[in-house]
Amino acid sequence: MNTLTLTPEETASPLALLLKLVAALRPKDPENIAFAAGRLTALTARLREEPELRAQTRGAIETLFANCKAGALYRNLGILPSTGLFSETRRRIAQKLLPDLCEPERFLGDALLVLFFHDTDEIWVRGIEDALWVDFLEALAFEETRAPEKPPVGLPSLLNSLWILSYRMVALGFDAELLRIDSALTQNESPFLAQNLETRVFMESCLEHWNDPDAVAEDEKQLLVLFDQCRVAVERLHRRAAQAGTSLQLTYKLQCLRDHIRRGEQLATVAGELHRDHSGCAAWPTIIALFKTLVLASCRRNDVRELWRQNLELTARRVTEYAGKAGEHYITETRAEYVGMARAAIGAGGFIALMALIKQAFLHHANLAPLNEMLAYGLNYGIGFVIIYMLGFTVATKQPAMTANAIAASVGEAKGKARDLEALITLIARTTRSQLVAILGNVSIAIPVAIALSMLFYVTTGAQAISREEADQLIAAHHPFLSGTLFYAAVAGFCLFLSGLLAGYFDNMAIYARIPQRIAHLGWARRFLGQARLDRFASYVGENLGALASNFFFGMLLGMAWGFGMLLGLPLDIRHIAFSSAYLGYAAAAWDFTPPLLPFLWATVGVLGVGLMNLGVSFTLTLAVALRARGVTFSQGNQLLHGLIRRFLAHPREFLLPPKKTAAEEGRGDAAGH
Repeated sequence: MNTLTLTPEETASPLALLLKLVAALRPKDPENIAFAAGRLTALTARLREEPELRAQTRGAIETLFANCKAGALYRNLGILPSTGLFSETRRRIAQKLLPDLCEPERFLGDALLVLFFHDTDEIWVRGIEDALWVDFLEALAFEETRAPEKPPVGLPSLLNSLWILSYRMVALGFDAELLRIDSALTQNESPFLAQNLETRVFMESCLEHWNDPDAVAEDEKQLLVLFDQCRVAVERLHRRAAQAGTSLQLTYKLQCLRDHIRRGEQLATVAGELHRDHSGCAAWPTIIALFKTLVLASCRRNDVRELWRQNLELTARRVTEYAGKAGEHYITETRAEYVGMARAAIGAGGFIALMALIKQAFLHHANLAPLNEMLAYGLNYGIGFVIIYMLGFTVATKQPAMTANAIAASVGEAKGKARDLEALITLIARTTRSQLVAILGNVSIAIPVAIALSMLFYVTTGAQAISREEADQLIAAHHPFLSGTLFYAAVAGFCLFLSGLLAGYFDNMAIYARIPQRIAHLGWARRFLGQARLDRFASYVGENLGALASNFFFGMLLGMAWGFGMLLGLPLDIRHIAFSSAYLGYAAAAWDFTPPLLPFLWATVGVLGVGLMNLGVSFTLTLAVALRARGVTFSQGNQLLHGLIRRFLAHPREFLLPPKKTAAEEGRGDAAGH
């Protein structure tokens, strides 16, 4: 920093001088905070030693604040606008393609953008300790040129921005969508109205105090209390959205309110500190905090990905929480639940064998147009999965996308506590045995039912359900290495992951859009069904809309994936363990139970691989999204892994077999026997 030299042109232009100083601080590697901190420390020392450099730097900052409009910087930068998520997305994309005219000599926000023009500048600016920035401001000695009877440069603009933000909070706090969730905002004294009145009092007190030092000063403490009450109201709205449902727009509006409250607190604190201490020294820490916030916002002002990440994470948490509640039903705890899961899986396996027969023996030979064939396959699977669900049966591969959300919720609650980690290990063990029994139930019945249906088909028609040529194709298509079956199984796992999210989305929508209540008020349906039946139907839709939509969506994907691949010219297809098992059963029957041994064995290995890929991909993706949506960074991964290994070695039965009967279950069994 001792080599820093300024040309006459740079000293004559406030912006050019500050650009030179920022460039001297900026490290080549933005993560090299130590370099930037060292440069700032050296610059601070030079400012204290060289009055001329100190006067030039101080004058450049004061000139910018005096000549540039700062209102938009305080009330817009880093705050989501109330125009809405999609409007803000379009604006940011347009700014990237054709940026607005930058006028740093007129607008302080544009000057900040010019000074910190690298997207990575926020890393080193925020990384430098606040104390070093405070030392830098103190070294500038603003008190040397400040007139005690005049307010600091920029204070009127700051107060005016606080006043405008206050009005915006009132408008957002009485938004129709927020009032729909919490009507109490209009029934009681609203904190949003109260903060607006207090902001006016505080602003007038600040300005009057600078004109008349003997005037009674109103500090910012009461205003900060009201801002905190506004924050409590926002969090109450966020919690109520868990019962009333949420949407991207609602999430966006709540985040917008949070941004306004946070900025209002920052501006009020800065104004209050300047209000009490005319030298401004007491306000430096708060000013530095605001400065870092504005630099971060400036670097991300047109970041579309950050905008959507921020909103999607909040919405995804609600969606995954709904899916997590559904996932709890797929995790067995008692022996009775385990047996019930096995029965449900066996029932689903039989239906899957029938759906495979319809597709391979009938629809495949119907000579339909490609689009019609895609739709026929998709409807066969989609309607079939819906019927399976409505009958209370279970498709094993639907479990991971649901159970992962339940496990993620437990991870979020554990937070590394040993006691809670043990409970989490128990939950994982219960999930594992539930998954295994569901898979075994699906596969163990799908194969014999497929063989039985094939024999019945032969008895009634005199021909095999599928020809030997088709059987050879099915066997070859499941070779783990000579076909794309494992990749197709991973695609199916991704689709299962999507269907799990869809379940949470539609469960959320059923509550948010009040679908059951709206169905119950349909006049034509009431006349057709009667009010009692209509109420039962509406209640069923409200409780099961997510699962029904999820099963139908996954079935359509399962049946239509090959068609999308054909349209796109990609080798795209889907492999599902239950259907693959059924197809092997049909292939064996087509060969009179003497299929080519080696290819058939390889196909069997391929089917096992399909199951692993189905479950692994869907579970991993869902768990990752659920953890991210909850903001969980589970640093105790090794501890959990070691705990799982110890538990498995000590109690392998817990991961594989049902628990022993409890005393209550044995008592019920004895009572039934008598």
